[in-house]
Amino acid sequence: MFQWTKKPGVAEGAAPAVRDINDLKGQVAVISGSTSGIGLALARAVAIRGGAVVLNGLGDPSEIERTRSELESSCGVPVRYHGADMRKGEEVADMVAFAKHDLGRLDILVNNAGIQHVEAVEKFPSDKWEQIIAINLSSAFYATRAAIPIMKAQGRGRIVNIASAHGLVASPFKSAYVAAKHGVLGFTKTVALELAQDNITCNAICPGFVETPIVEKQIADQARTRGISKEAVLKDVILAAQPTKRFVTTDELAGIFLYLVSDLGASANGASFSIDGGWTAQ
Repeated sequence: MFQWTKKPGVAEGAAPAVRDINDLKGQVAVISGSTSGIGLALARAVAIRGGAVVLNGLGDPSEIERTRSELESSCGVPVRYHGADMRKGEEVADMVAFAKHDLGRLDILVNNAGIQHVEAVEKFPSDKWEQIIAINLSSAFYATRAAIPIMKAQGRGRIVNIASAHGLVASPFKSAYVAAKHGVLGFTKTVALELAQDNITCNAICPGFVETPIVEKQIADQARTRGISKEAVLKDVILAAQPTKRFVTTDELAGIFLYLVSDLGASANGASFSIDGGWTAQ
């Protein structure tokens, strides 16, 4: 019969010391699109656990500064802001370089920035298509390309791409968004394979509908496109796909995110994690 043996140095009856896997002290995270919504929730999750954060995103400058200052003071960690335009690859790369220069390292990269436009394909504006592909997909490439040398030099890194249930399935009137998010999943797999022996992982989180500013705008756009009320959009369009009939919460996304950036998530690589209330199980 197998006999358990006591590890040397552990007193009889004493519990071995357990390191908090969610301890991010000393780590630095860059999170695009993090002045509101999902990105801000993930930034807060990092800061609460002792990690420094570089915020990025749009909004009123005074409100962004208030958010940055509040996060820094309440969590006691460095919080910076970089105003990179996600449509411009050189600015995205500069955001990553800024983190290394200002905070000394880069451990976590979250490609989260995203926009949406709802319209039938034959009426879809060309400029909106180009903008969505640039922000939702190409920015992930530019940020990741800039981050890889830094992470390789450190011997560890975690890249998390915020995709969508629309990276796995489609919906009408969202051609650019669906195309971009499918692209994010393909990009995630390729990066994971290339870095598999460098102790750098790359995974994607695929949320269902989360109550964020981008979704609030979609409700109005869908009402206009479909010719129905906002209440009908919420009931019959937005939440119709989610069996739970409720929004995914940002705390629920933070849970899987913290797993992926921890040591426990080291063998999760090139994977997409559906956090969608059962949407893509149908």
